[in-house]
Amino acid sequence: MAEQTSALAVGAEVTGTVRHLGLYGALVDIGTGQDALLHISQLGQKEARKFEEVVQPACEIKAYVYRTRKDGHVALTMDKPPAVPWQTIRRGDTYTGEVIRIEDFGVFVDFGAERPGMVHVSEMADGFVRSPGDVASVGQVVEVRVIKKNGRPRQIDLSMKSAVEEAAIEDDDEEEDVPTAMAQAFQRAMRSDDADEARATQPENARKNHREKQEEILQRTLRGAQA
Repeated sequence: MAEQTSALAVGAEVTGTVRHLGLYGALVDIGTGQDALLHISQLGQKEARKFEEVVQPACEIKAYVYRTRKDGHVALTMDKPPAVPWQTIRRGDTYTGEVIRIEDFGVFVDFGAERPGMVHVSEMADGFVRSPGDVASVGQVVEVRVIKKNGRPRQIDLSMKSAVEEAAIEDDDEEEDVPTAMAQAFQRAMRSDDADEARATQPENARKNHREKQEEILQRTLRGAQA
């Protein structure tokens, strides 16, 4: 069973038949011998509140592989994935992207992921950089390297420096595992929410404020790009 799903790459398009609808998810037969899970958050229609508004039992749907596990479980999404799916991004990976915004602290680069990554001014060149505008301009194509990704706020830190051997740093890629059943998925989601609330109470001082400012600027950038 796991061997059948091992050939399914994240982002691959699949066709399946809806076998069961639940309050928060649907089980879909995609021909692997084990039902895949389609969560309500992955319907592709953000305004939909119930599965019945999008899919019906026994209907055939087209979806994309959102996540896989070695034990053969698959999570699906009806949102067409970006050119660079989040799950495939690893520390040390290099990409070619376009500078879409310049700030005093660095630049935002669109490299095909679901959201742009940020290059801090200290990571823009091997030497000292006084101002990000001295090195990059909006619309410029640059090569970037992933130095960290943070799962919960979906933030990606990039570097434009020459690659050097770096100490191992684990990505804070907090992603919920694909469940063996919908009930287990919901229990894990509840535990994850409790953990997030606990972490939110911990003081992060200046770094937290800096991250919040970056996130606010990124959201303005994304809204401007969609306008």
